Amino acid sequence: MKRLLFFTIAFVFVCFFSLQIDSELPLGVLWYMFVNQEVGQDYAQIDWFFSRLPRLVMALLVGATMGLVGSVIQQLTRNPLLSPATLGSSSGAWLGLIVLAVVWPEGQSQYQVFAAMLGACLALLLVILICGVRHLAGLTVVLSGMAVNLLFGAVAVALILMNEQYAKNLFIWGAGDLSQNGWEKVQWLWPHCLLALLILCFAGKPLNLLKMGQSAASGRGLNVAALFLILMVAGLWILSAAITMVGIIGFLGLVAPNVARLIGARTATNELGYSAFLGAILLVIADSLALALNALTFDVVPTGFTTALLGAPLLVWLIRRGLNQQDKVTYLARYSRNVFTGPKLFIVCALLATLVICVLMTHIEENQLSFHWPDDFTWPIRWPRSVASLFAGAGMAVSGVIMQRLIHNPLASPDLLGVSAGAVLALVGTSVLLGWRIAELGPFVAFVGSMSVLVLLLMLGKRFRFAPTPMILTGVALSAFIETLIQGVLMKGTDDVYDILRWLAGSTYRVTQDQAWLLILGVTSLIILSLMLHRWLTLMSMGQAVASARGVNAKRAFVLLLILAVSLCSWVTAIVGPIAFVSIVAPHLASLLGARHVFTQLLLSALLGASFLQLADWLGQMVIYPNQIAAGTMAAIIGGLCFIVLLLKNRGMT
Repeated sequence: MKRLLFFTIAFVFVCFFSLQIDSELPLGVLWYMFVNQEVGQDYAQIDWFFSRLPRLVMALLVGATMGLVGSVIQQLTRNPLLSPATLGSSSGAWLGLIVLAVVWPEGQSQYQVFAAMLGACLALLLVILICGVRHLAGLTVVLSGMAVNLLFGAVAVALILMNEQYAKNLFIWGAGDLSQNGWEKVQWLWPHCLLALLILCFAGKPLNLLKMGQSAASGRGLNVAALFLILMVAGLWILSAAITMVGIIGFLGLVAPNVARLIGARTATNELGYSAFLGAILLVIADSLALALNALTFDVVPTGFTTALLGAPLLVWLIRRGLNQQDKVTYLARYSRNVFTGPKLFIVCALLATLVICVLMTHIEENQLSFHWPDDFTWPIRWPRSVASLFAGAGMAVSGVIMQRLIHNPLASPDLLGVSAGAVLALVGTSVLLGWRIAELGPFVAFVGSMSVLVLLLMLGKRFRFAPTPMILTGVALSAFIETLIQGVLMKGTDDVYDILRWLAGSTYRVTQDQAWLLILGVTSLIILSLMLHRWLTLMSMGQAVASARGVNAKRAFVLLLILAVSLCSWVTAIVGPIAFVSIVAPHLASLLGARHVFTQLLLSALLGASFLQLADWLGQMVIYPNQIAAGTMAAIIGGLCFIVLLLKNRGMT
């Protein structure tokens, strides 16, 4: 009873505070308008009744929906790490909306929720196919959701870049904004939220049975498959309706149920109710912060940004409180029984050389494919692009090997741990604040951003001995926050937006000759240094105690090697843009080819990473000619599919 009273007082206070931000109307006038539904001719009264009040109601509806859906997902899977965001459903819904806007703009007025629902269901089905129904309670499903998120995000970026006339309207879905201009959206959304009331009233008993385990629940007459299907479809429908109206609001579905359990929700019904209540309160608080920032900056601050600003620290705190080093991951590096030999290295080099020659000689002239060496006009354009993809792929692959070996984690890569996102944040933030173009910023800015994220990860990982679960989830939190921030920047629709978006796609076609030489010198020097330090990396991969016993200063070696990995990542990101999946796919492919020793794995991963990104860049030029897909986007699509295959193969071996 005391807890309910406390929540009621907190709820009333938060709502009142939200309505009073930047409002000069007396409380008596507000109450009169609310009770009598009468609005005067004063602008402040009109703005309060037709903008601020529906915005509060929308925040309550969406927040409660997100919290409830997150609780349903976590209770069905018995996995506290899952939410619509980590399952890929949010990105699937966003992709569905983008496809509808591009393919059938006239249908947006009637079929948006169906498009979002289709995308969300497709993402969920893909995740279940990857990890399997029996692995929904482990970290594998989180990795599968991350792969689907990156894959769908890459496709969405490609569609936006090819259809810039729709882009400004599409960015709002990615940023998450609760701005209202009347009661129309609220009136459209609230009937869809009635499903949430049905879930709250009738789902508690079967979910309580499910807590005893699937076998025990089935023995008591519960149809587990039907329950999963009904609740998932209902939850995704509500989620799709909310995303259609306000865009992607992250973290609530993950944080609210965990906080609900933390404050004492024991039964399924209590957890559902508390999660909905907390989701509503958290979103109103985040929206109040957005309104306050709007008043201070005189600019639009999307609610999705402030939600991430509050949700990311909450998620990190929950990770530090609730997880431990015993959390395991079933995704391990797989080594071939064969040993990688000199002839195999020669074959890989020959294949890479053949690929480079094919890329340079392939031309499409008057819609016909031809092969000839570039002339004096095309050579200055062709060689910087080819060099950029080769050395960017090699650099990211070597960075992945170093991080995996140092942290003793086969999932440690700059993109999955958020290190690449740190470089992105530093570059985009500096560009927006100082008004400089990203191309004018050097690798040092990216290095500062990457190193800041890495220091944060190491501070958390030291307590957990660098266990995969807390480190990956922290990377997810940071990446989601940075992505929301970028979406907020893109909402402005200025000329710089498309320059930022093309850079975010991993563009090689805008690399100049000077930048190409800079990439060659930087990546080559850092890779040579990595090969020279292979003994350190070998000993450190055996453990710091072993390295110290062999005469290596373990702490100094650890720091220097991490700086080396971050330098490679930031150097590539500053010039080419963020490149996803290369740093995890290439090292694993090298391991599958038999590269067991550090020196061999570094060298082979560099060659495979260069080949991978070169192939992605070439395919991006060819598959939808005369349009092009950026190398980073194509690499994310191909790499995401490769990572999914690795997860499927790993599932079959566990």
